[in-house]
Amino acid sequence: MQAAWISEALAASLERHSKEGLSRQLMRLLRQWISDGRLAGDTLLPASRELAASLKVGRNTVLNAYEQLQAEGYLCTRHGAGTYVTGLFRQRQQTPLPARSLPLGLSARGASLFASCGLPQGLSGAFAPGVPEIRQFPHHCWQQLLSRHQRQAHPAMLNYTADGGLPALREVLAEYLQLSRSVRCRPEQILITHGAQQGLELTARLLADPGDIAWVEEPGYAGAHAAFRGAGLTLLPAPVDAEGLAPQLVADPRPPRLIYTTPSHQYPSGVVMSLSRRLALLQHAEQAQAWIIEDDYDSEFRYRSQPLPALQGMAPDERVIYVGTFSKVMYPGLRIGYLVVPDALIDAFRSANARLYREGQYPVQAALADFIAAGHFSRHVRRMRELYRKRQLLLRQALADSAAEQLVLSPGEAGMHLVASLPPGLQEQTLSQAAATQGVWLRPLARHYLATPQQQGLVLGYAGVDQQAIRHGAQVLASLLREQGKT
Repeated sequence: MQAAWISEALAASLERHSKEGLSRQLMRLLRQWISDGRLAGDTLLPASRELAASLKVGRNTVLNAYEQLQAEGYLCTRHGAGTYVTGLFRQRQQTPLPARSLPLGLSARGASLFASCGLPQGLSGAFAPGVPEIRQFPHHCWQQLLSRHQRQAHPAMLNYTADGGLPALREVLAEYLQLSRSVRCRPEQILITHGAQQGLELTARLLADPGDIAWVEEPGYAGAHAAFRGAGLTLLPAPVDAEGLAPQLVADPRPPRLIYTTPSHQYPSGVVMSLSRRLALLQHAEQAQAWIIEDDYDSEFRYRSQPLPALQGMAPDERVIYVGTFSKVMYPGLRIGYLVVPDALIDAFRSANARLYREGQYPVQAALADFIAAGHFSRHVRRMRELYRKRQLLLRQALADSAAEQLVLSPGEAGMHLVASLPPGLQEQTLSQAAATQGVWLRPLARHYLATPQQQGLVLGYAGVDQQAIRHGAQVLASLLREQGKT
C-alpha cells in the first residue's frame, strides 16, 4: 500500500516537459522526501519494474535514479527483499498544534462559533449521553422499505425539490404529533429538515437578526448554543430550577427575541417543566414579543406518567416553533428532523430551507412514512421505552451498590440519561479524564453552562449501553470516586 502511494505521488510530481531529465527528477524528489522525513528509514520503495510501468517511463530511468541514490547513501538493497530507504533516516516528528488553535481568517462570529463547536469524546458506549440503542432497531424491516422505495423512486423524487418534505411523510407526522403530543398542526405546516440541528439554525437565521438576544437554558444544550452563535445572536443564560426554565431568574433585563427550551425533558438536568411554568413562559414570550423554540427531542421516552401537552399546543397564538427529530427514536445517521411552523411563516421557511440546504432523501422519507403508517415506529418506541426504563433502573442499582453515598441522581422521569451531582471536593473534569483512559465516558456537567457552573456533576447516558457495560462503567466510576475522595 505504501509503495502504491509513493508511485502515485511521484507520478503527480514529475514534469514531463521539463528540461530536467526524468531520472534526475526522480533522484531529486526521492532525495528531498527522504531528507525531510516524508519517507522514513526502512521504507520499502516500489520495485523498479513496477515503478517504471506506473510512471510510464523506461526501467533504466528508474534504475539510474535508484543506483545514484544508493551510491549517495540514501537507499540500500536487501537481497531478495527489494530497495529500502536506509535506516539512518527517521520519520519527521510533527510538532503538535496547540489544542483547538484558531484558524487564520475567521470573523468574530466565526471565532465564537468555532469555540463552541468542540465535540465531546466518547460518542458511544458507557456513558455517552443522547445515544439510542441502535443494535435493536428493526433493521431488516427498515431495509426492506428503504430498498423498495429506492428501486421504485419516481424521477421527480431524485430531482431538486422545494415542497418542504414528502407530502406522505408530513401527513403521517401531523397525525402522530396531534395524537401523541397535542401539537396543533396541518401537514402543510411541517417542514422536513436534515436533523434538528439544521432546524435550529434555520429558525435562528429567519427569526432573529445578528446581535438579537436569545435565551438558552442554563445548563442547556450545546448544539443550540452553536446554532445561535452561528447566526450571530447574543446568548443569555436562563436558569433552570425544579420547574424548568425560570424567566424571573434571568439577570439581564433586555427582552429576548428567541427563547430556547426543552420542556418535556430538560437537557441535561432532566427536569420536566411544570404546567404553571409553561403558562408563565408563554405569557412572558407574548409580553416580550419573542419566539419560543420548543425542542421536543426525546418526549417519547417517559417512564412514570403521561407527558404534558407540548407548549405549541398550549399557545393561544402562533408564537412557538416546534422542533422534533428521529435521531433519538430511530438512529442518528438517519439525519431527518422536522419543524412545525406557523402558517404565516411556512412559505419563508420552506423557500429558505430549499435554497440554503437543499431538500433531499425523498425515497428515504417515503420509507419513513410507510414505517410510521404501518405501525413499526410506534412498536419500536414502545420496546425502547421499556428497555430504557430497565437500563435506567440497572444503572441506579449498579451505582447504589458502590457509590450511593457520593452521588445524587436526577429523578429520571423521562429521557435517555441521568445527571449525577457530585459533592464538594470532587472534580468532574478529573473524573472524566481518568474514566476516558478506561473507555468510560463521563460528560462533565460544566460543558452545558454558558456562565460559571452552579454545580458539579456528570451526565450519564444509559440508553445505548448494554447491561455488562453499565455494570462495568459503574464500577469504574465508583473506583475513581473512592480514589479522588482520598486525595
